[in-house]
Amino acid sequence: MFTAYGADHRRLRKLIAPAFTARRTDAMLPSVERITTALIDDLAAAQAGAVTDLREGFAHPLPMQVICELFGIPEGETRSELARLAEIIMTSVDPEEAGITLVATQELLGGLVASKRREPGEDLTSLLVSERDDEGHTMSEQELIDTLLLVLIAGHETTVNLIGNAVHNLLTHPDQLQLVRDGKASWNDVIEETLRWTPSVANLPLRFAVEDIAIPDGPTIRKGEAILAAIAATGRDPEQHGPTAGEFNILRADVEHLSFGHGVHRCLGSPLARMEARVALPALFERFPDLEFAAPAASLEPSGGFIVGGFRTLPVRLTRG
Repeated sequence: MFTAYGADHRRLRKLIAPAFTARRTDAMLPSVERITTALIDDLAAAQAGAVTDLREGFAHPLPMQVICELFGIPEGETRSELARLAEIIMTSVDPEEAGITLVATQELLGGLVASKRREPGEDLTSLLVSERDDEGHTMSEQELIDTLLLVLIAGHETTVNLIGNAVHNLLTHPDQLQLVRDGKASWNDVIEETLRWTPSVANLPLRFAVEDIAIPDGPTIRKGEAILAAIAATGRDPEQHGPTAGEFNILRADVEHLSFGHGVHRCLGSPLARMEARVALPALFERFPDLEFAAPAASLEPSGGFIVGGFRTLPVRLTRG
């Protein structure tokens, strides 16, 4: 669906759309709250003043557990393996490693599809297996696996970095955090400005021109040529966001961004991602009001690769020793 175009894209999107209705998304809220509370309780067990990797202990497992519940994957080794594979797909720059990982991921998801054919449930995988379009057509086996893979990548690593980047932005801009604490700004403001200023996906590979595209005062992109969409650049475009485009400001009036795509390819799961962040961030900062970095923010290592925008680790002290 990510690379499909025209009628083929409409067919695939129509088959998955019933899984992301407002009603189904709202129904996930109790699960998101339960998972968030359990992870924060685990974090709270750390010794006062100890250094904790907030990415590993919170930002990463939260959306992965949500995705696994959405897919109908029971707790166990499969969840851990899926999380490992998803991260490699988004960060690896080694062609051999990427190829091996893709095959392993498709095999895992293929097994999931087979199990849901035998024993369907009330989950996304079962819905996709049974869903038919107006002509009675279903997804092919490869389309099923590819669609699950797309939901996994789009719904996991992006939300990991949304949560992580929001924490990073607030801890490095304490004045902005204070605006939230004083009730002068909302967590929605934090989320949208984070998506604009530090999008979870920095560059989107690859789109391909279906016709010649003439850029005013620039080159012509020829039909068939690859296009790398630099989403991170669009969020800081002064022609769109004014002379302060390079500043993190949660009170910004125009916070329009492309972090969830645009037009017919706009992300179906964006309401779920926003919900996860809207639950996770206030819960974290309310439970740990003294939250601070355990290393200089400038020393944090980027995730790697050229697709995602985030950090490999987020070393913090949840409480002061």
